[in-house]
Amino acid sequence: MKEESAGQFGPDTDQETKLRPARRTETTRAALLARAKRIFLRHSAGFLAVLGPGLVVMLADTDVGSVITAAQSGVQWGYRLLLLQFLLVPVLYIVQELTVRLAIFTGKGHGELIRETFGPLWAWVSVSGLGIATVGALLTEFSGVAGIGEFYGIPRAASLSVCALLLIAIVLTGSYRRVERVAIALGLFELAFFLVAYDAHPSGHSLAQGLLQLPIRNRQYLYLVAANIGAVIMPWMIFYQQSAVADKKLGAEHYRHARLDTALGALITQAVMAAILIATAATLSTENTQASLTTIADITHALTPFLGETIGQMVFSVGTLGAAFVAAIVVSLASAWGFGEVTGYKHSLECRPTEAPWFYTVYILAVVGGAVTVALVPNLVTLNIGVEVMNALMLPVVLGFLVLLAFYALPQEHKPRGSYAFLVMVVSALTAGLGVYGGLIGANLF
Repeated sequence: MKEESAGQFGPDTDQETKLRPARRTETTRAALLARAKRIFLRHSAGFLAVLGPGLVVMLADTDVGSVITAAQSGVQWGYRLLLLQFLLVPVLYIVQELTVRLAIFTGKGHGELIRETFGPLWAWVSVSGLGIATVGALLTEFSGVAGIGEFYGIPRAASLSVCALLLIAIVLTGSYRRVERVAIALGLFELAFFLVAYDAHPSGHSLAQGLLQLPIRNRQYLYLVAANIGAVIMPWMIFYQQSAVADKKLGAEHYRHARLDTALGALITQAVMAAILIATAATLSTENTQASLTTIADITHALTPFLGETIGQMVFSVGTLGAAFVAAIVVSLASAWGFGEVTGYKHSLECRPTEAPWFYTVYILAVVGGAVTVALVPNLVTLNIGVEVMNALMLPVVLGFLVLLAFYALPQEHKPRGSYAFLVMVVSALTAGLGVYGGLIGANLF
């Protein structure tokens, strides 16, 4: 009987014993997967809650002036300025990461922090530079809108009026988060530039060869180097992102995701610049044609024979309009925030127009002033590259304030330290120095 019992139950018991480790492994794997899923969802939710200021300001960074600068770089120098676009990714990230750090750990906008740390005089110096950069940027954005309109037979006054009314309506009728979502939606039209670059069928051999050829002794090459640096790092970007992060009320717990938001934006904006340069280098480089591009209409006309009407006209136009709209929103808001922080008037998109009249008045004046100027004065778009060089010439002041604030205004535990502090100082000095040197020597002033 015992043997029978052993025969009946012994093998089953042995089999059960053998299966236990496998079941435990499956249970452990399921638990790990469930935990990984929870962590992923938690971090995804945290990132999506923070996503916005970095991505918006980077999409705005690829504005109409930047589009023309990248296109002109491809036309005049082929792929020889392509490497610069990639080298500027970490530079752009470092600059805007400091901006995010200052906003999160001080809770203040850029102009307000300069005023509190260095006094009203230096705050006005900083915001004056912002005002100059704002004027230049708005002229390029509205000239781009006017150029696209005229290309399709729409009178300049009509396209500019519609653009200005839309920009005012977007800000007057929404909170910061709503404005942010609209800006991102408009900026995503810039992804059309990737389609244009792909359809240009760039030569891999020519591209690789161009990456290694850097005619750094040529004055015109250095002038476009300065223009590209100025097209990537602009005063209004710092004012906007720091004020936007503060206005969004992001705290220390959001810092990690805010940095990721900024890194993503830096990659996208330089990828867009590279796509534009590749498209024009592959199709319009002076080795193949004597093209001269000074307006968006010039670029669109020139690309049409190579890319076809659908790609060369409609897709490029859509990308340009997206860039112009999101940049106009960001630039105008940066100006309204910056002057509000220095003068002390109430400045927040969370306030209704009746609660912050000066904030909304400055924004409306910036939009209307830019539109009217472009409507009345022709050929302003020829100043696009000059505007970017002007931005590069202001970099010592812009980056100087940013780095000083990082070391003087941040709490001790959040200041840049060690090798990163050294990297911040070296990158800022080299970027500002190269921008100024290229701008002066290219303009035959040095």
